[in-house]
Amino acid sequence: MRSDDGASLLRIALKEVWLGRAFARRIGRARTLMNENRSVVAATCLLLACCALAYAQAAHSQPSPGIVLLAHGGRVSTWNDEVQRIATEVNKTYPTELAFGMATKSSIQYAVDKLLRRGVQRIIAVPLFISSYSSVIASTEWLFGLRPDMPEDYKVFAKMSHNSGGHEGHHGAASPDTPLIPLDVSVPVRMTPALNRHPIVAAILADRAAAISTNPQQEVVILVAHGPNSGENNVKWLADLQVLATMVQSKAPYHRVEYLTIRDDAEEPVVSQAKAEFRSLVEKANSSGKRALVVPVLLSYGGVENRIRERVNGLKFTMATQGLLPDSRIVDWVLASAGAAAE
Repeated sequence: MRSDDGASLLRIALKEVWLGRAFARRIGRARTLMNENRSVVAATCLLLACCALAYAQAAHSQPSPGIVLLAHGGRVSTWNDEVQRIATEVNKTYPTELAFGMATKSSIQYAVDKLLRRGVQRIIAVPLFISSYSSVIASTEWLFGLRPDMPEDYKVFAKMSHNSGGHEGHHGAASPDTPLIPLDVSVPVRMTPALNRHPIVAAILADRAAAISTNPQQEVVILVAHGPNSGENNVKWLADLQVLATMVQSKAPYHRVEYLTIRDDAEEPVVSQAKAEFRSLVEKANSSGKRALVVPVLLSYGGVENRIRERVNGLKFTMATQGLLPDSRIVDWVLASAGAAAE
């Protein structure tokens, strides 16, 4: 072997050794980075786990709310007794007090004060009303400090409260000189929607229709609600009724399911127009050989159902034998509403 060949081989060998050492260094650095990354990932996972645990503990430690169950109240004792039964059932899950009236400040304050004496640190108001879209609900929101401006109609409700003399579960009827100010509540308050378009309402209405149905394909169901005075609010009532009608239709193969509000507390010509619409729906069913099934969207029977009958007097129809109550599913609705607001 020549000397220059030996030198070449030596250079090649040295180069391979250098490359090997460089590669080894790179492998070492890669392993170090991998170890560092593992440490970062592990630390991140530990931090996330600690945050999740802290959040869960905070949610668990949040005090259970007290419930103010708001209901219209009535002169028929059976209605009030049924609402009291609902409050008693809900009270097994949440501290619950009942407040009867139409934005009746004295009754609501009485319920709030009772809950505060029971030690609750936050309150959820659950309105057992057909719709959220009314001056009663708006006035109640204002009383709880959840609405900045007092609705003009609250002045009417305050006067009604005074004139009631404290009946129907109202406590300490207000003096005519009582200032129009919100409630005295020292804890946070949230207020849930009313019954509106809740699936539980649709399920009950479907059962009321089924109870008087004999041949769904030859029947027209007409959902009839009382409705508000305001045209703007009536649009919202009808939107909820449309959703309820669709859900009722899905329960049985009715020829169709109609809906409307009678709005009999509104001014003319609103009342007459609503009456004409109602009669037209029943007449249309009659003329096509279909049975008209009238299902009032009322919490309970106690007078409004008679006005509904009067609207279609002389026509052929069958009316459901009861409103939404009594029905144990309303307790489920109150609990679901309170639970959602408590989260």
